[in-house]
Amino acid sequence: MALAPELSRQTKLKEVAGIPLQAPTVDNWSQIQTFKAKPDDLLICTYPKSGTTWIQEIVDMIEQNGDVEKCQRTIIQHRHPFIEWARPPQPSGVDKANAMPAPRILRTHLPTQLLPPSFWTNNCKFLYVARNAKDCMVSYYHFYRMSQVLPDPGTWNEYFETFINGKVSWGSWFDHVKGWWEIRDRYQILFLFYEDVKRDPKREIQKVMQFMGKNLDEEVVDKIVLETSFEKMKENPMTNRSTVPKSVLDQSISPFMRKGTVGDWKNHFTVAQNDRFDEIYKQKMGGTSLNFCMEL
Repeated sequence: MALAPELSRQTKLKEVAGIPLQAPTVDNWSQIQTFKAKPDDLLICTYPKSGTTWIQEIVDMIEQNGDVEKCQRTIIQHRHPFIEWARPPQPSGVDKANAMPAPRILRTHLPTQLLPPSFWTNNCKFLYVARNAKDCMVSYYHFYRMSQVLPDPGTWNEYFETFINGKVSWGSWFDHVKGWWEIRDRYQILFLFYEDVKRDPKREIQKVMQFMGKNLDEEVVDKIVLETSFEKMKENPMTNRSTVPKSVLDQSISPFMRKGTVGDWKNHFTVAQNDRFDEIYKQKMGGTSLNFCMEL
């Protein structure tokens, strides 16, 4: 029996090693941790709301050599299994990945310390996309508001505290981004910034193409740039989550593809919140060489 909407938001996150995750994921943890990666796997890694769907569509367009028809074969969630996804009785992300022929393209929001160990031992390729913390936080707030499978975020001010304390699903933005950044030279990791893809999509798409070992003609690359623009993807039913039931994502509250811009945080942060955030950012990110662009 489906829960009434007012009951379904009583959702509680569970934790693994101090990282909050959705309960079905935690309940399926042993299957996730024993997942068998393959050496030719490519894993798309992001903190939530950092351009996951965008980079998925870019990667798929490259993989399909710019063939738009092939990229319309199924909704984006089904193209690249989400490793930690679980919602019984549906097949889990691991089940879907296991059923997929090699070479596989998979995705995750897991921080480095929670990734199934076989990814490291198989020396897989990792494509990480990072987005500046302030925009990421705003985007995640609107996602929390419309997602019916995450706890109610409360007011913006309440959520602000939840986010800076790392009590959102998949944990602290600071730890996540730092964790992946610090190991970028030890593994096959292409580390990209959302803001760079926004500023110069062609250059960043070419980086992804080279990383994937693909060589596409310039006109194909130009086509991919066009097809993966925010405007195109917002209208594309295969990428805009319009097919997801309202009981999971209620897009009447906030659209899944909301703005896709850099600097929207200025419409949400108060001056005091911004000052406080900058202070916390300095503490948490001190000593790292990571530099984010906060506005374009």
